Amino acid sequence: MGNTEIFEAMAHKYDTPERIEIATMAANAIREYFDNGKVKSGIDFGCGTGLVGLNLLDDLGHIVFLDTSANMLELVDHKLTASGIQNAETVCFDFEAGLSSDLHADYIFMAQVLLHIRDVEPVLSRLYEVLNPGGHLIIVDFDLNEQVASDIVHNGFDQSSLKSLMTKIGFTTAASKTIYTGSKIFMNQDASMFLLDAEK
Repeated sequence: MGNTEIFEAMAHKYDTPERIEIATMAANAIREYFDNGKVKSGIDFGCGTGLVGLNLLDDLGHIVFLDTSANMLELVDHKLTASGIQNAETVCFDFEAGLSSDLHADYIFMAQVLLHIRDVEPVLSRLYEVLNPGGHLIIVDFDLNEQVASDIVHNGFDQSSLKSLMTKIGFTTAASKTIYTGSKIFMNQDASMFLLDAEK
């Protein structure tokens, strides 16, 4: 996945107070979209150090923490072991590489991940295939921000365009809303974040 080398290098200093706060906000927003989650499975896609998924362990029957960074996943493993958590596992895998996967889930959620994926449509299409029928892909990311200029990440996403893309891929419904606005949270710029929920 995009920028893996960067995340490998920063893994052990990733959990800053700001990132923990935003991850908690994202998890609280994602949780609202779970229906009968205790008997369902989830994938924390691009999980990093697990800040979002760890907040949702009591809301789903089982969670796969998935990332391309082995260093990030090592930290997730330590957190799971230290807490004696049984309903979760880690998987190192790169959907951006075009590989097929035998993973399946009722919910796939990603927070601040899509902006790191250079070509989003193929990856979103592969995630569609991973979802069980009736499953949901839940994306939390930054709204399009013209103040952000970067060679390594997207400058956010237009909600309407992203919803149209989800429909093109095959999702039956796609709805989104802005859930958070903060100061200097996106490449040192003020920014807003949205949640998009798409159902297979």
